[in-house]
Amino acid sequence: MKYDYRWIELPDIPDLFAIRTATDENNLSLKQLADLDITPETVRQKLLSSYQGWLCRADGKTVGFALGDRLTGELWVMAVIPGYIKNGIGSRLLQLTEEWLRQCGCRRLWLTTDLDTSLRAYSFYLKHGWKDDRIEDGLRYMAKHLD
Repeated sequence: MKYDYRWIELPDIPDLFAIRTATDENNLSLKQLADLDITPETVRQKLLSSYQGWLCRADGKTVGFALGDRLTGELWVMAVIPGYIKNGIGSRLLQLTEEWLRQCGCRRLWLTTDLDTSLRAYSFYLKHGWKDDRIEDGLRYMAKHLD
C-alpha cells in the first residue's frame, strides 16, 4: 500500500477530528475535545500560529496525523485510525514532526500521555527515544532531547 505524507492545511481540520475521534485507545468524543477547548476553530488558530504537522493519506482518505508546537517543543497530538496501525505510519509522522521541530530550533521535545503504561502509545514513544519526565495532574509527561 502507498502512503502519502504532507503538511497539514486548514481544509484538513475536519479530517483531523474524524481521526482523533476514531482512535481505539485514548478515544475522545467531539464533546470531550470541546470540553478541553479543542474545537475546529481553536485548531485553526493553532495552525495559524506556532503549530504545524503532517498527515498521512491512504486509500483516498486521511488515516493519521501529528501536530507539534514550534514555540514550546510540544508534540501536541498524534493519531492513526485502527486498520492502519502497525504499518509505520505513526513512526513516519513522528519522525517528520520531530525533524520539523528540530529545524525550528527545538532541542527538547515534550508530550503528555496517559498514565496507563499498558497502552500502545507508551511503548511507542519509548521505542522512539522518549523518556519519562514526570507525573503531574493525572498525566504522564515524556521528553526527548535532540542532538
